[in-house]
Amino acid sequence: MKTFEAIEVEREEGVATIAFNRPASMNSIVPQMLREFEDCMAEFAADPSVEVVILTGRGRNFCAGLDVDMLKQHGAEAISGFNPSKTIAEWPGPVIAAVQGAVATGGFEITVACDIIIAAESARFVDTHSRVGLLPGWGLSARLHRAIGIYRAKELELTGRALHAREASDWGLVNKVVPDRDLLDSARAMARLILAGAPRMAAQTKALIDGNSLRTLEGALEFERQLAEEANTGLSSGDLQFGHVGGSKPKS
Repeated sequence: MKTFEAIEVEREEGVATIAFNRPASMNSIVPQMLREFEDCMAEFAADPSVEVVILTGRGRNFCAGLDVDMLKQHGAEAISGFNPSKTIAEWPGPVIAAVQGAVATGGFEITVACDIIIAAESARFVDTHSRVGLLPGWGLSARLHRAIGIYRAKELELTGRALHAREASDWGLVNKVVPDRDLLDSARAMARLILAGAPRMAAQTKALIDGNSLRTLEGALEFERQLAEEANTGLSSGDLQFGHVGGSKPKS
């Protein structure tokens, strides 16, 4: 296992936990984090002893999206070629999102790509793409409405309002809501339930369910990618608009 800086990795029998590890910046996304995440997931994909991955964030937030300073300096092209949601969806086994605090924009996209979502009471889901002048490129427009319905998805993506954990549960976005102090323990308990099944069945079951229920997703993802590429390519940092939403800087 390589040494990482922008993520932290823990392992126990059958389960690996990956934590975004930039708590001072609300675990905002930079290229190093994406590169390390892809490398780590590839290592686990080649390791038969890892059957379930738990994805979480260090500190008080899961992930507040793309780092604002990076966007101002380099624009969205700084993360061109990375797609953590695709990495999660194609990983050969269940990925459990254990989220708290800010689950914003790019972090929101990563979350809805996971197979199971456990939210702490502090979790708030926000999509600020439209606020900063970007379109999602990691699958949010293709996945979110499948989870909560097209009208609710449009509300969140058009307004950028926060969806708090309990409302997210009512809308069917998350599997369960737990106290913040119980978040990782609940995710590990879910992983143990998955591992209690027959050996290697978790990966096959994920493939079966995704294969049957998401057969039209590929076209939607490609459509989103094309639109995002057309809209986002060539944008300078001056084209992006940054403000404050809910007391924190919006990030993609």
